[in-house]
Amino acid sequence: MNHSKLVKTPTAIHDVFVLEPKVFGDERGWFTESFNAQDFAKAIECDYEFVQDNHSFSPQWTLRGLHYQLEKTQGKLVRVVAGSVFDVVVDIRKESPTYGKWVGVELSAENYQQMWIPPGLAHGFLVLTPTAEFLYKTTDYYDPASEVCLAWNDPMIAIEWPLPAGIAPNMNTKDQAGLSWDLAPKF
Repeated sequence: MNHSKLVKTPTAIHDVFVLEPKVFGDERGWFTESFNAQDFAKAIECDYEFVQDNHSFSPQWTLRGLHYQLEKTQGKLVRVVAGSVFDVVVDIRKESPTYGKWVGVELSAENYQQMWIPPGLAHGFLVLTPTAEFLYKTTDYYDPASEVCLAWNDPMIAIEWPLPAGIAPNMNTKDQAGLSWDLAPKF
């Protein structure tokens, strides 16, 4: 009998999974375990320790990313608790069978889905709703000295961001200056 409270769905990138916790609801509302270390380790078939939790709030069409760190590489377990985002992962691990590929998944407060992103991948998201709150647990600490930003619109990667025609993403200066695929360091 399977007592796991997580449903794991593989994505097109090796070792990146969508995880969906079981949600128990009745006339009072709903309940879910948003994180359980044992269930998580069993689902991804590996054991990681999370050391930092991050929480961001962003207005619609904000694009954050595509970020990664060369030192203190971070695995991330991400989810949305308000609104909806298009969450994107790019495989920059040279020895990976999915090197150079990207995957995008809609994460929302309504679908409860989470995405597991192992260390060594670039990550970003686009806010689809008027606002969104995004949470992520990381396996290592933020290291600004080794952070890299891969260009969100690099033609080699060709991410299909769901931006309406004529809408430019809301981005900070660092993300606007992201490195091209050819110039970005890889693992």
